[in-house]
Amino acid sequence: MYTIEMAYAHMRSMQEQAHRSRVRKAAAAARREAVGERRTTTIRTKKR
Repeated sequence: MYTIEMAYAHMRSMQEQAHRSRVRKAAAAARREAVGERRTTTIRTKKR
């Protein structure tokens, strides 16, 4: 049986996950700004 308490707990966990995601994105953006945007490319070669 799915109760309102279960729905509230699920909603709260989704809100917390979204908050953690926003915090990580902000921290990553701050690091990029501090270091300067670095673009790295990887050259992948086929093994023959």
